[in-house]
Amino acid sequence: MDPRNAIEVRNMSKYFKINRDKAKTLKEKVLFFNRGDNEIHEVLKDINLSVQKGDTVALIGTNGSGKSTLLKLMTKIIYPNKGTVETNGKLTSLLELGAGFHPDFTGRENIYFNASIFGLTRKEIDQRMNEIIEFSELGDAIDDPIRTYSSGMYMRLAFSVAINVDAEILLIDEILAVGDQHFQEKCFKKLEELKHSEKTIVIVTHSLDAVKTLCSRAIWIYKGRLQLDGDPIYVIDEYLKQTAKDNHEERVKAIQSGKDECKGVVYVDTPRDLASYSKQGGSIPFRGWSITDSPTAKTRYFVDNQEFTDIAHYPRNDVYEAYIEQFPGFMELDNLGWTFDPDLTKLEIGQHQLHVEISEPEGKILASRDVIFNVG
Repeated sequence: MDPRNAIEVRNMSKYFKINRDKAKTLKEKVLFFNRGDNEIHEVLKDINLSVQKGDTVALIGTNGSGKSTLLKLMTKIIYPNKGTVETNGKLTSLLELGAGFHPDFTGRENIYFNASIFGLTRKEIDQRMNEIIEFSELGDAIDDPIRTYSSGMYMRLAFSVAINVDAEILLIDEILAVGDQHFQEKCFKKLEELKHSEKTIVIVTHSLDAVKTLCSRAIWIYKGRLQLDGDPIYVIDEYLKQTAKDNHEERVKAIQSGKDECKGVVYVDTPRDLASYSKQGGSIPFRGWSITDSPTAKTRYFVDNQEFTDIAHYPRNDVYEAYIEQFPGFMELDNLGWTFDPDLTKLEIGQHQLHVEISEPEGKILASRDVIFNVG
């Protein structure tokens, strides 16, 4: 193993054998003749990577891609079927909420149990006890049985112990998503401190903003294979493109098979509902945005009963970021926003209606928005 590396994974594959229940009765043997066959599920395939000492690395990918399995292989909770996984340095992991805790003992007693698993002596734990309790913010609850703790309190205690064992390698799974915003920010601030102290950190997370902020490197695991490894901004961009493409294909298949229906969203920025405009003003820009996952639907724009077709489009980054998970692969950033300028001098004084709809060719309306405005 290269002495500069904290973790080395070489030609590593991991699979799990799934044993099906065997048919026991004659009827079951006739109906389920293939029951009892073993199925091999390969989770990781030919993984090669190195994590240098002092690196802060993120493992990203969709659920089921193999990220958490890879982290467990690094901790040696499980072992590869092929290849090797080696680590160099004292290691601590935070993989499952409250792992190693006993529900009938207090938080303080569980600190002793958990920290001793990480290799600390009784004297070392005593020296760090106050620091652990202070960071966890559990207060008097530290002397209550942890079966009375909420999931957030579990996470606080588990994280507080894990970061106080002076490990050289820290492995963290998605459990940092648990807890309130204040404690999440506190955890990431602590991770930044550990990063600057040249600890090696490998983190599995779906928080891509946190990856960009905290990590110097991102590793994208795609369908069990190492797809991309490098600068977080570039890797995340490629990951999002592929995710959008995959989700788009799945969504199209679901719609075509009748398992799902098309949908849309319409929003009007201006005019505001019941707003008043001067007839002498001439024209004002009507603006908004619309999204749909239907390949055939169109957005139509009406003022009273008159349809406007001279529509200009412009980018809406805020809308794209907000709806990327709901409409993956269906949004064109440059065309999300729309605007047109009705001539107010041609409208009578009084109340008028703006109607925007997303509709299918056969007339089915997927989304619509009506705004009443006044011309005086």
